[in-house]
Amino acid sequence: MTAGFDAATLANRATSALRAYDPGHDLPTLRARFGDVLSELGSNENPLGPSKLAMRAATRVLDDIFRYPDPLGASLKHRIGDELGVPVSGITLGNGSHELLMLLAQCFADAEHLVVHSQYSFAVFPIAAAAAGARGIVVPALPVDHPEAPYGHDLDAMAKAVTPDTRLVYLANPNNPTGTWFTDAALERFLAQVPSSTLVVVDEAYNEYVDAPGLSTALHLLSRYPNLIVTRTFSKAYALAGLRVGYMLSHPSVAAVCERLRESFNVNGVALAAAEAALGDHEHRARVRDTNRRDREWLAGELTARGMRVFPSQTNFLLVDVGRDATELESHLFGTGVIVRPMVGYRLLTTVRISIGSRSELQRLLENLP
Repeated sequence: MTAGFDAATLANRATSALRAYDPGHDLPTLRARFGDVLSELGSNENPLGPSKLAMRAATRVLDDIFRYPDPLGASLKHRIGDELGVPVSGITLGNGSHELLMLLAQCFADAEHLVVHSQYSFAVFPIAAAAAGARGIVVPALPVDHPEAPYGHDLDAMAKAVTPDTRLVYLANPNNPTGTWFTDAALERFLAQVPSSTLVVVDEAYNEYVDAPGLSTALHLLSRYPNLIVTRTFSKAYALAGLRVGYMLSHPSVAAVCERLRESFNVNGVALAAAEAALGDHEHRARVRDTNRRDREWLAGELTARGMRVFPSQTNFLLVDVGRDATELESHLFGTGVIVRPMVGYRLLTTVRISIGSRSELQRLLENLP
């Protein structure tokens, strides 16, 4: 009765053009196989784990999980507003920043309006454009021999790619998977060239790791550029990846449009409580940043000494050119329980992305390099 049935033939045009997001290896299965010797260096997770304040807050609300969470996330929004000095009316919460990046395209892009993003940038950007039925314009990245941002965003070229029909520009600062960044001044020059009818989205998923001169946050420009949108997540530095919570900061009218399509109760009650508490633990956040910087610099030195090219990074990962087919190296490491992420999907065939895991995980990586 079901022979020959294929729902793919029934999918709408936008969905037919999509490929599912690739999360990498089946980690639950690998954890069962390798146990404590598994080094998970492919997902950019925080090896220090979440704040103890966040853990306690999450535990306290478990007795109420039979109840729906606050659909507005009001308490978390107020905490974000107080922490960052932004109006609550411009805050939108999401099931991770991934959902928010998709939501923006759903709300503002379509077949008549273009979406611009860089060649080597977060994989969700082209997925968001395609899911909205919009045409994505991919701007070539800076060359690999650029002295400051190899494979980074070419903001001048991206500004020239913006037309009256461009509705969204996606930027990531710092950028995944390259680790590169651009300065606050460079972003302001870019915004000055873009018409107010084009929304500029700056994904700051790794902002809490930033310490480079000239780079802070796009938030300082929100009041001057109403078409600017900033997205952030609690999955990286706050180590709440398993709870899936992110937020977006924008002009209140942008938030109001997104509320029309945002899924009700999209952030669960445990995530709301943990995220609110995590924001207040400044000491833990500083320890995460300092530990990451120390271990990132140490690992970069170790890999460079082994003849590999390590790209500059302001994140909790390194993009590394291993000088040969990266899939062979990844396969070898996989057999030893060390998981890294080859960048084959970006056609960077000799590079891998390596998360800054615990020192023991990084030692295991180095010991198992061929």
